[in-house]
Amino acid sequence: MSRLPLLVVLTLLLIGGTVQTAYAGVSNSLMDLSQDGRLLACSNRDSGSLSIVDLESGKLLREIRVGRHPEGIAFLGDTHQIAVAVYADDVVAIIDADSGKVLKRIAVEDEPYGIAATPDGQQVYVTLEFPGKLIRIDPQSGAVDQSWTIGHFPRGIALGTDGHIYVTEYLSGALLQFDSQTGQVLNRDPGNAEIQPRWAGTQEDSLARQVALHPRSNKAYIPHQRSRVTVAHGAGSIFPYISVVNTQPEFDESKKRRRRVQMDSFRGTYVVANPWEVALSPDGNWLYAVFSGTDDMFVCKVLDDDYRELEYAGGLRLGSNPRAVRVSADGSRFYVYNALDFTVVGYDSATLKPVMSIEVTQWPHSEDILLGKKLFYTANPPMTQQRWISCSSCHPDGDADGRTWQNPEGLRNTQPMLGLKHTHPIHWSADRDEVQDFEITIRSPLMQGRGLIRGPVHDGLADPNAGRSRELDALAEYTNSHGFTQSPFAKQGLNESAQRGKALFFSSRTRCAECHSGTYFTDLKMHDVGTGGADPSEKFGPEFDTPTLLSVYRSAPYLHHGQAATLVDVLTTQNSDDRHGVTSHLSPAQVADLVEFLKALPLEDLP
Repeated sequence: MSRLPLLVVLTLLLIGGTVQTAYAGVSNSLMDLSQDGRLLACSNRDSGSLSIVDLESGKLLREIRVGRHPEGIAFLGDTHQIAVAVYADDVVAIIDADSGKVLKRIAVEDEPYGIAATPDGQQVYVTLEFPGKLIRIDPQSGAVDQSWTIGHFPRGIALGTDGHIYVTEYLSGALLQFDSQTGQVLNRDPGNAEIQPRWAGTQEDSLARQVALHPRSNKAYIPHQRSRVTVAHGAGSIFPYISVVNTQPEFDESKKRRRRVQMDSFRGTYVVANPWEVALSPDGNWLYAVFSGTDDMFVCKVLDDDYRELEYAGGLRLGSNPRAVRVSADGSRFYVYNALDFTVVGYDSATLKPVMSIEVTQWPHSEDILLGKKLFYTANPPMTQQRWISCSSCHPDGDADGRTWQNPEGLRNTQPMLGLKHTHPIHWSADRDEVQDFEITIRSPLMQGRGLIRGPVHDGLADPNAGRSRELDALAEYTNSHGFTQSPFAKQGLNESAQRGKALFFSSRTRCAECHSGTYFTDLKMHDVGTGGADPSEKFGPEFDTPTLLSVYRSAPYLHHGQAATLVDVLTTQNSDDRHGVTSHLSPAQVADLVEFLKALPLEDLP
């Protein structure tokens, strides 16, 4: 039994809830509270650390280095041990919050993101964004005792009191339901051999990092984005949503199981952007949502009516880039983590007034990179006028959104920003030769911002825009700062298939390396590879910039128009005339070998 305060237990019983739903760690977050209410912990992605706060004194107890880009964390049962997903190191670390010691570093396949612990702390479930797996860890032995392939880019995770696990797909917004013991998909369409969840939402849903469960009813709450790829202006392309899913098994499927609450019109005409996390009060009456793009919080009355679901009850302006929210076990306080102010702020739930503020870490890089990152993540002026969209709405943490957008110049697949500093010119059309040229985008109908330069902006290939604004130069410095981590397919070295593929890649038979050359596998030039005619809306083609092949294993779809769903398609169905390397003579086995080599790039970290 939990060591929750007796008052909390009685309160939960009186409202008809169950005590175990108030345990810490059952829903993924970048922040968590210990069951005894004494400690708060948060992961600091940029600092590579975990911070421990004493909630009674309101002081930072310690900061513990855990590795590169920690994400989800969870206290283990009623202990002060914490499991943390160290995303870029492919490790789940077990930390003792009292001593500050790292007790275990458990190697996992790749990209651990969301963590949820059972109420007794005996099992920890972790989503591996790539290669799309759910694993179960015994934190005492440090063993990964179960591993299930579950879907594409899973991030959010929550443990239900029904013995089920709920997981969100990051790029699709889908909610999947699994049996916690067998890993069996429970919400698969009948007769479908693939994982096709019935709670998938629409093709426009995206960037679902988290899921939270109602403590009493069968409802799951998913903060996410809606991306309308056919619209090239900020007022119609990106929208903030919270989807509410009724997970009740006997639900009448003739009704609407998943409802989306549009948060940009939730408070009249007040627009918010980039929903990151939500948290529910222990009694299930209140939902708190943080919006990292506009630095806002909405406090929502939970209606739980299978119709409106949420009602606006209050709002707060927060610090810079809020990414986490947690509610205390008695519901009297909630806590917000402002990721780019490096503060945790506690609020009184009744008055919405701040009662504590603690700096939990320090920025590890230059002040200019910090300024640039704040500009990159904000949807506030001067980057935008109407607050719907930020740079991070399509390039979160330097990644791609998995979308192909209908831009004025034609179809354009979103590219990751990894290695951008070394792969200029920029864009598929190579129409910009420096990152400062994104001032054009800031002022365009897409973002509708007033911009960071005083006076007119120079054309993308004309006189430099660099040096004309400290803010714009800072934005460029941050955008150019993203590096690569080693491919998971290269951790054990190249297998035999990849070695054969490497020989093919560099051979005169395929000529792949003529364009994809050098450290970053690009010659930085334009080429006509026969894809320009596939899009009738194309204005710039037929030549397109040679993209880097590093981390290509996780950046589907491919080509400027996104019409290659897989790397095999790039080499076969999208290359019938051998203009994108000479591959038509390759056997299916040789194509597979070549793909195996491409998946192994980069072979090592490139900071």
